Amino acid sequence: MMMNREKEIYRITILGGLGNLALLVFKFTAGIVGHSAAMTADAVHSLSDFLTDIIVLFFVKVSALPQDESHDYGHGKFETLATLFIGLALGAAATGIIYSGAEKMLLWFKGEDLEVPGKLALWAALISILVKELLYRITAARGRSLNSPAMVANAWHHRSDALSSIGAATGIGGAILLGRRWAVLDPIASILVGFMLVKVAWDLLKGCLGELTDQSLSPEDEEAIKGIIASFPEVSDPHNLRTRRIGNRVAIEVHIRMDGTLPLRTVHEQATAVEDALKAHFGPETIVTLHLEPTKIYPKVQH
Repeated sequence: MMMNREKEIYRITILGGLGNLALLVFKFTAGIVGHSAAMTADAVHSLSDFLTDIIVLFFVKVSALPQDESHDYGHGKFETLATLFIGLALGAAATGIIYSGAEKMLLWFKGEDLEVPGKLALWAALISILVKELLYRITAARGRSLNSPAMVANAWHHRSDALSSIGAATGIGGAILLGRRWAVLDPIASILVGFMLVKVAWDLLKGCLGELTDQSLSPEDEEAIKGIIASFPEVSDPHNLRTRRIGNRVAIEVHIRMDGTLPLRTVHEQATAVEDALKAHFGPETIVTLHLEPTKIYPKVQH
């Protein structure tokens, strides 16, 4: 199953990578030939998309490795690390876009004329919107079904590129329709796109930083865990619950109580049933550690 998951992530990521490669060449050409700061900034964003596709391919390969002597819980957090790099790359691209647009606006305020972007830049933006939105929908759907945070993060990179192309198309189209006097709409659009990308980058970074620092699962998830355990009448008082994520896996540690007079075989069967129920809810790769305690403390038998 893990191998099929890895192959599917590779297939979708390579599809996105080829789309990004074609778009970044087209956008750079359209930005330079069409004299559009917004389109050149959008091309930089597509370049960051292409680089993050390569990062995902590398880290998903590593994260799929089984546990070994140096990684008792497997290599799942390498996928989280890939998400971190994607967020940083997106943040860096956004910063560059904002800086470039601000430079253009400063020149305009000083009285310098800005070139009106050409129609090729507008066509590049419109085509990018269609292609990137399609890639987002494909990648996000498969990323959620495969429970891959890096793949979902990469999908949002596609969506953010589509959104940035909408901003670029608005600025480019406005500058073309209104003439040279309003050519400043082009860099204004690039700045707005940049701030939008900063928000997307922050959302990605916030999630993966929480995982890398062993942040607990959400209160809703922890309540679900307690509810699953409470559904077994022989089991009571789930306490000392500890949870975290390891890539696409969930790790659960919890203490539970059972009748201390029950045979060991029965206790083992009940504990296994609890584990299976938690894995059915959170995924078959879930790591469950149960500490069993008797409901009563019985005195030791003297020999």
